[in-house]
Amino acid sequence: MADVLDPVRRGFIEARRTAVLATLSPAGWPRLVPICFVLMDAPGVPARPVLYSPLDEKPKRVHDVRRLARIRDIAVRPDVTLLFERWSEDWSQLAWLRIRGEAGLVEPGDESHAHQRAVQALRAKYPPYADHEIDDMPLIRFAIGDVVYWSAAGDR
Repeated sequence: MADVLDPVRRGFIEARRTAVLATLSPAGWPRLVPICFVLMDAPGVPARPVLYSPLDEKPKRVHDVRRLARIRDIAVRPDVTLLFERWSEDWSQLAWLRIRGEAGLVEPGDESHAHQRAVQALRAKYPPYADHEIDDMPLIRFAIGDVVYWSAAGDR
């Protein structure tokens, strides 16, 4: 099985601190929200990396994170898009990568221990998560489908 992300694309994602998640509302309107994430190999399937994003303790409009609009959207239509970008005033350095994939929730205590490993990786990447109880909340899991990458620098 070919790796869905070659080393250049994988490195591009790993170098980003945030991405933009796009879901569709029931009315068909796109919803865009910035997310924190980690890229990890799927348990037992290293050629199929997945991304995890926390539903953390930052202020939200709803108390139960499972009631967030993006989570309701994913429950109805799990097809999502993630956008990663590299911005620079030097336009020869501009680049972006877009992933279309499928999203779902991973609950604490899942059998594969993916939740526990993802929480550890999120805490290593984002120091503020050391004080958040993300190990008690679901994570969004993104299975990578199509990948489109563009770079003005030509690092294809």
